[in-house]
Amino acid sequence: MAAISLISLVTISVFSSILSSSNALSVNYYHQTCPNVESVIAKVVHKGMINDKTVPAALLRMHFHDCFIRGCDASVLLNSKGNNQAEKDGPPNISLHAFYVIEHAKKDVEKMCPGVVSCADILALAAREAVALSGGPTWDVPKGRKDGRISKANDTRQLPFPTFNISQLQQSFSQRGLSMDDLVALSGGHTLGFSHCSSFQNRIHNFNNITDVDPSMDSSFAASLRQVCPMHNRVKNAGANLDSTPTVFDNKYYKLLLQGKSIFSSDQALMTSSRTKALVKKFATSQEEFYEAFVKSMIKMSSISGGGTEIRLDCRVVNH
Repeated sequence: MAAISLISLVTISVFSSILSSSNALSVNYYHQTCPNVESVIAKVVHKGMINDKTVPAALLRMHFHDCFIRGCDASVLLNSKGNNQAEKDGPPNISLHAFYVIEHAKKDVEKMCPGVVSCADILALAAREAVALSGGPTWDVPKGRKDGRISKANDTRQLPFPTFNISQLQQSFSQRGLSMDDLVALSGGHTLGFSHCSSFQNRIHNFNNITDVDPSMDSSFAASLRQVCPMHNRVKNAGANLDSTPTVFDNKYYKLLLQGKSIFSSDQALMTSSRTKALVKKFATSQEEFYEAFVKSMIKMSSISGGGTEIRLDCRVVNH
């Protein structure tokens, strides 16, 4: 009798652990069902990069913006429909681009393994390729995300703003299970890409009642930014690269941060707490340590679970 109840208990616990891990991600998730998925996505990202060198930065940012709203569920890829404004039309996401790369990848993956690979996984894999193909580290991406059916422009207000201070950043990250260490490592994604003037205007014009320019910014660097971004900037695409090697995934971002040459208030904020400042110094000194930390934090961020329920057939619209 005891033996039977013990066996049934074991069965129940094994069954419940299978149930709970059915949402768990696995690096071998498509091993049987779509073994070549990663090389197909890599090929599409590489092709996109050759045509437009800003593609890697765009894909990395897109994945980050996806995961920070409703978890990594590809909600950022959905188009607005009727009177529902989707995330991609929320103010912080207006400048997201290179959606076509994900659409091309999805099309090629569907030809090979129809109805198997989620858009959320394709985006996570594309972000990894973006980093690796820009000379950064590579890693095994855990897979098995499902695509969500809800996408609201208003939710994009929950994204961390480039004007955030350290406590606002800490709160934003900790709400998503990410630590201060993750914050510093993931901010290193700013080694790729470009920003429009509007995102750092606050640091170079009317900084506060006393001074026009953020005193923590190198003065000649500030002067060069003020030239590109005058007070009433009318040039639509005016802005600045986030570091001096905007298409190379390196640790230059941290080196410039120590020199007062970062772009956003949220970058400079990393210098205002002893813990985050120490990590900035560590990553500025060792690119290897940065890569290691970035990979760890990236896996953590891209595993924020979404409420996804399906494998979307077209990344832009929910299944009918």
